[in-house]
Amino acid sequence: MTTCSVALNRMEKRYDRIVQWLSYLAPFADLAVRLWVARIFWLAGMAKLQSMTATVALFRYMYHVPLLPPVWAAYIGTGVEIVFPILLAFGLAGRFAAGFLFIYNIITVISYPQMGFSGMMDQVPWGIFLLVTIVYGPGVFSLDYGLNRIWKRMSHAVQKTV
Repeated sequence: MTTCSVALNRMEKRYDRIVQWLSYLAPFADLAVRLWVARIFWLAGMAKLQSMTATVALFRYMYHVPLLPPVWAAYIGTGVEIVFPILLAFGLAGRFAAGFLFIYNIITVISYPQMGFSGMMDQVPWGIFLLVTIVYGPGVFSLDYGLNRIWKRMSHAVQKTV
């Protein structure tokens, strides 16, 4: 072997070790993404819940949600921002919760055009992180993962008895 090929071989082995080590961190990254986005929506929902009168006024005069009367939009929006972040944080129906919040995020941008470019740029990372959860799932540290494992064991046990 030449000196160059030996060096490349060492670099490849180091790279493989780094990739393997990083793969162990993936479940923590999945959890961090879910918790970060869930916290953002949860805090927004709690702020709306503190004064529903003010929230209804916001939906009546500032937010223009398509197809919904302002009072309905205020209550539904507040509910979405409270319930779905909980599902997302626990990873229960994780892909569904992430997908729902992704669509909600788009509706937020559409219904509040006064948000401006900088406000919209806040929404972009949230959408990207929600897409990651939609595509890859909520990860190992989720109720979905645990329930799926239990379901597979139960169905496997049922198949053995049949």
